[in-house]
This record gives sequence, C-alpha cells and structure tokens, in this order.
Amino acid sequence: MQNAVDTAVSMHGKLDIMYNNAGIAGEKKVGILSVEREVFRKVFDVNVYGSFLAAKHAARVMVPRKSGTILLTGSVATESYGFATHTYTASKHAVVGLAKSLCVELGEFGIRVNCISPFGVATPDEKALEEMFTAMGNLKGVVLKPKNVAEVALNLVSDESRYLSGLNLLVDGGFCLKSSA
Repeated sequence: MQNAVDTAVSMHGKLDIMYNNAGIAGEKKVGILSVEREVFRKVFDVNVYGSFLAAKHAARVMVPRKSGTILLTGSVATESYGFATHTYTASKHAVVGLAKSLCVELGEFGIRVNCISPFGVATPDEKALEEMFTAMGNLKGVVLKPKNVAEVALNLVSDESRYLSGLNLLVDGGFCLKSSA
C-alpha cells in the first residue's frame, strides 16, 4: 500500500482518492465450531488489515494537503445476518467501524471517509453465482454488476457528495430491508 500511494503521488503529484476494494470470503459457510484460526486470520488480514493499511498510507499524504477521500468496501453482511460466514461478517463489520472511526479523526483535515456495502456481485465469468444473487435479491428485473458499484463509488468520491462522510452506503436493491422483515 505504501508503494502504491507513493507511486501515485510521484506520478500525479497528489492523491485525491483511495478506494480499497479488497476482500475475501474465506471458508465456505460453516458453523462456529468449524472455523479454523488460520482462515480467520487470513480473512482479517486481507479485509481489515488491508483496509487499514490503505487508509493509513492515503492519510499520510492527504493530511498535509487537508484534502482527499478514502473509500472502503464493506458488505451487506453488516446489515443482514445469517447468509455469510461468521469470519466474513465480522471482518466487514470491522471495515465499517474503521471507516466511521477514520471519518471522525480525518474530518478535522477535510478528508472524507466512507464505506460502500454491496450485495453479492459476480464477475462476468461467474454466471451461476450471478443467478443465485439475482434470485436472492429484492429488486427484481435488475442484476447488480461490478459497473453499478463502480458508478456508486464514483458518485461518492465526487464533489457532488462533498459533505458525505462516515456513511456506510448499502448498494443492495433493498435486500437488507427484505431480509430483516
């Protein structure tokens, strides 16, 4: 992360936006008694520590400029329970908590920090997964594509959203409302 930030600054003279979209699910859905320590650690290393390092190194160059936007990726697993693994759910709660905590600290420097929490998004080569997510989803007739999440991210880091900070924006087509009913 340090190298990525330093490379961006050396190429462009500054860093305006850091979007950390890394995440892994870990094990297949298993009960608490079956979760292995190493799987738990790997999921937290990628999802939480990766987000932490991205934010840390972005803040390092944004704070002196008193400007910038940091965007992290959470999950609908932070608002709807029982369909994702315990490890994944806990890690994404930590990412949302990190975003909110950083919002408070970095707001003093004019830096906005937000989180996007999408519903399941399959990459183009995962047709069966896309069909499963579409069947589970609430908003019928619409398939959530990576492009849709990217468009929300662009809006959230744009000047049109300049007063939004500390937000965990669900991009779920109402899934969490349906699943909590």
